Amino acid sequence: MGKRKFKTESKRLLDLMINSIYTHKEIFLRELVSNASDAIDKIYYKALTDEKLSFNQEDYYISIEADKESRTLVVRDTGIGMSEKELEDNLGVIAKSGSLDFKDDIEKKDGFDIIGQFGVGFYSAFMVADIVSVKSKALGSDQAFEWKSKGADGYTIEPCELADVGTVITLHVKDNTDDENYDDYLDSYRLQSIVKKYSDFIRYPIKMEVTKTRQAEEGEETESYTEQETINSMVPIWSKNKSELTGEDYENFYNEKRYGFDKPAKHIHIKAEGTVRYNAILYIPQSMPFDFYSKEYERGLELYSSGVMIMKKCQDLIPEYFGFVQGMVDSEDLSLNISRELLQHDRQLKTIAKNIKTKIKNELKSMLEKDREGYEKFFETFGRQLKYGVYSEYGMNKDDLQDLLLFYSSTEKKVVTLAEYIDRMGEDQKYIYYAAGESNERIASLPQTEMVADKGYEILYFTDDVDEFAIRVLQAYDEKEFKSVSGSDLGFEADEKDEAADKDNEALFTAMKESLGDKVTKVRASKRLKNHPVCLATDGELSIEMEKVLAAMPDNPGMKADKVLEINTNHEIFAVLKSAEIEDKDKLSLYTQLLYNQALLIEGLSVADPVAFTDDILKLMK
Repeated sequence: MGKRKFKTESKRLLDLMINSIYTHKEIFLRELVSNASDAIDKIYYKALTDEKLSFNQEDYYISIEADKESRTLVVRDTGIGMSEKELEDNLGVIAKSGSLDFKDDIEKKDGFDIIGQFGVGFYSAFMVADIVSVKSKALGSDQAFEWKSKGADGYTIEPCELADVGTVITLHVKDNTDDENYDDYLDSYRLQSIVKKYSDFIRYPIKMEVTKTRQAEEGEETESYTEQETINSMVPIWSKNKSELTGEDYENFYNEKRYGFDKPAKHIHIKAEGTVRYNAILYIPQSMPFDFYSKEYERGLELYSSGVMIMKKCQDLIPEYFGFVQGMVDSEDLSLNISRELLQHDRQLKTIAKNIKTKIKNELKSMLEKDREGYEKFFETFGRQLKYGVYSEYGMNKDDLQDLLLFYSSTEKKVVTLAEYIDRMGEDQKYIYYAAGESNERIASLPQTEMVADKGYEILYFTDDVDEFAIRVLQAYDEKEFKSVSGSDLGFEADEKDEAADKDNEALFTAMKESLGDKVTKVRASKRLKNHPVCLATDGELSIEMEKVLAAMPDNPGMKADKVLEINTNHEIFAVLKSAEIEDKDKLSLYTQLLYNQALLIEGLSVADPVAFTDDILKLMK
């Protein structure tokens, strides 16, 4: 069979991989060993659900063989293997997400470990090799196949001989250059140090021929000999005491398990005894996975029972609002013979999940109190997820999450907690005020904020689409009710002048309402404006910003906010309206339409008929 071509996008990536300079080329071995471990895991997992397949731990291992003379490095595993189609599917396409931005990111993130970031782990082999061969025999197959490539030009897949099920990857290591000593990757001691650094916690033996010395049989001279040795500890990191581990150990485990390719912001190591015994290592990432808000992203923790993985992603171990947390749980109290369906409803599993939720919440609270800068960075990345948590499940989680929320403050000019807002409230302030908009700058210029700000009240700025929905679920914090600056009731004491303004101008406002038809539910005198002539307010539960969010949804039911046009009766433009009411009804209608469209634009809403709006301005100019 002839040479096959990589897809255009993949060819471009592979070319970058071969020619780009990375500060840590050694990472290629971690990637190949992790792939080998995954291949054995697949047989491990399959054996749990297939009675015909037995799994004897001693039969499964990874081996590394280096030959300086032929300049080859071989990574072999006894895992599940790949068929011809799987070789084509897995190795014919490099990265399925983020590929087109790869080159730009490489230039922007000098020295950053971009390899795992884009899921191109296997192809890191081309950083140190000019030819890569993959021989593989799939479980249940009699025929093996070899995938072979010299790089971006393409690859071949041909039948080959391979005695046992598994995969053998052979790298023909590049010759040394002025910039790189590729001989390092054929040196036994160097290879051992790389394995210890990145793959020590792989739970299968990584075997290698190691050169040792011993005393010769005759005399005092020593002689060298080689012996196959397991070079990784295989002791799971989670079974060790915290005192035995360093921050680097936790980081290496994070990378080796591919929980992320950044540095974790925090790790949580749990060793629980009592009614349910379990160990867990959890990570709060620094950066959001590129597919976090896509349907491809899988939430959940790895679940082990006595060191045996029984679920790759157990969603029941972690609530959706903490779905960014990565890690694993190992419990001796979970039986292997229980079916996956039953396991998901297991009482012990629910107990573990409850404890994990509390641990994560407490860690975030501690971070908020002791590392405010770190927490603010975390919240900038994952805060939206916590807000969704408040809103989801009918507000059942609001007590767990409300103290973790941050919002930008109009007076502090930075993000604050709800508790901090309450602490600054004066005795005369009864409510927590907020305003919603596209950005802090846009909100700060909203006319609706004028009177609340003039009274010296702090306003929280809501810029996320979920903010108002979450606050409507909270309703109050520390017995203080939330009030929107655009809502029908600001909670101010009744003012006789305001009530008189509506009564004295009833005919004017009725005429303006008739001119606008069903665009607004009413026109009234404003209690919130100071300098601006007009604004839109809302009656009812649905705000204008909430209407925008719903309108952007694919299954939008067409829900609209009950908009109210509010007029500042103390503004000089009001006298113009009063004059038009008496002298020229058509001009009053023109002014009304212009003021309404002005209010729409201030809110960031589009004008329904731009041509008519332009014509109205021209009429006014004439």
